[in-house]
Amino acid sequence: MNVILDIMHSAPFMYTILVLWAISAVGLIVFVLMHSGKGTGVSEVIAGSIYGTDTGSSIVERNLDRITVIFAIVFMVCLLLLMISYPTGSVR
Repeated sequence: MNVILDIMHSAPFMYTILVLWAISAVGLIVFVLMHSGKGTGVSEVIAGSIYGTDTGSSIVERNLDRITVIFAIVFMVCLLLLMISYPTGSVR
């Protein structure tokens, strides 16, 4: 157990997690803002007339949903790892 905590408290691990967290935070903001409302938005501008036949939503919108979920999962995992590594909020 001490080996795992030593790895989690190491500088390379912390910097890697912080970089992943920052990238996922920015990506999450960008992809949430790219979602469209009711027939408007960036995804409609990009997609044009490419629509799926089963649900009526565009292919681009479904891909935006998938990418947004991936960024959200990475963001939450990074936060949980940082919370476990530094429960008091300080590095040392």
